[in-house]
Order: sequence, then C-alpha cells, then structure tokens
Amino acid sequence: MELSATDKLLKKYVPMTETAFYILLSLSKPRHGYGIIKHVEELSGGRIKLGSGTVYGTLTKMNKDGLITVYADEERKTVYEVSESGKKVMTVEISRLKELHRNAVACEEDFL
Repeated sequence: MELSATDKLLKKYVPMTETAFYILLSLSKPRHGYGIIKHVEELSGGRIKLGSGTVYGTLTKMNKDGLITVYADEERKTVYEVSESGKKVMTVEISRLKELHRNAVACEEDFL
C-alpha cells in the first residue's frame, strides 16, 4: 500500500530534529530568517543559537517538502509561514513529545 503525502512527511520528519522543531515552532506566525533565529534563541533561553546557513538550508528543505510556504517577499526579506501539512506534522510531533515528557516525569525518580 502506497503512503499518502501526509504519511510520507510524517515518516520523514517525525521524530523531528531539535533544529527543525524550533524553526517550525517559531513559524506559529510568519517570520523572516533573522526573526526565526532570534525567536528560537529567545524560546530556548539562549541555549540554541542557530546559524543562518542552518536556518536557510532547513527552510529550503521544508519549503520543498511543503511544510512551509513563502508568505511574502519584501525587499530582500523572505517571510515564511507554516503550511497545513506543517501544522499536521507539528501536531503529531508535539503529541510525541508530550508522551516523552509524561514518561520521563513518571520515571525520573528511578534515576535520582
């Protein structure tokens, strides 16, 4: 049985790398590349400092795969937003991370 387009995206992106996760998470509203870099740094409390090459490489791949779209192209600033497919992938990934968190909390004392 052939996988649907959504199933192919889920297979390719879930589990998601931390970089991809934070880039998509930062696109909860349209942003340009530098805005993504600053937002990810803010979200992670400064722990994650993404390089522009990493961000633009990931954005190019995500755009090709249909997770994001180019929202606007204003004077040298390309603005990106998450697509419906990207929202579906994020919903599945967030659910997976919630399960990880629940299990980690439940078993945490075993490691203290």
